[in-house]
This record gives sequence, C-alpha cells and structure tokens, in this order.
Amino acid sequence: QVQLTESGGGSVQTGGSLRLSCAVTGYPPGHYCLAWFRQAPGKEREGVAILFTSTESTYYSDSVKGRFTISLDTADNSLYLQMNSLNAEDTAMYYCAANRANNGDYCQASLLGKYRMNYWGKGTLVAISS
Repeated sequence: QVQLTESGGGSVQTGGSLRLSCAVTGYPPGHYCLAWFRQAPGKEREGVAILFTSTESTYYSDSVKGRFTISLDTADNSLYLQMNSLNAEDTAMYYCAANRANNGDYCQASLLGKYRMNYWGKGTLVAISS
C-alpha cells in the first residue's frame, strides 16, 4: 500500500514559519490526491490543502489560504506544506493523506470531506506559542 511519512513538525512562535514534508512511497502508477489535514484538540479533522498530481491543481481551506502552500517534488516523491504567518489556530496534529483520483474536482471534494482519504500518515505535531 501507499505509505506516507510526515516530518518537519515542531514548536514555533506566532508569526513564524514551518515546512512540513511527507515522503510518499509504495504506491502503484496512477494519479492521486495528495493532501494535508489537521486536527486540534476538541475539533474535528479538517482538510488544509490538497493537490492533484496530474495537473498540480491545488485547493486550500479558507483558514489557510494565502498563508500555506502545498507542493509536490516529483523528483523524490515528497509532498510539502509551507506554512507562513502561523498563529495559535494552526496548532494541531498535521497528517499527510492520499487517495487515487481521476480529476481535480474529486480532490477538491475530498478536501471538504465528501470522500474519505484511503491512505494516512501517522502525523506530525505543530505547536504555535505566543
């Protein structure tokens, strides 16, 4: 199966930046939605950003739009989430997730929770301090 391994989490002060990485391995040929989700204590898991590998189309939640950037390095199959202007609301466990997909619309819907992601990493913790 597809394996996802996150790294790059840690503690950072408000206004700072972090770059999360997700190594994607063990997947068969095809197109995928590659995404970042997060879950904070007392809140449900939410989609943060998602990318469709065929067209590299990207979609973001309103809460991170303009601050976060999702990207894929096809040379080493690494998914990244560049996070800038971090604030307390960004404190959460961040998960890398993936699903096979035929188009970007499916990925966009997946970000909103319409479709469940089939593959998940174990998460990396991001803690923002003031």
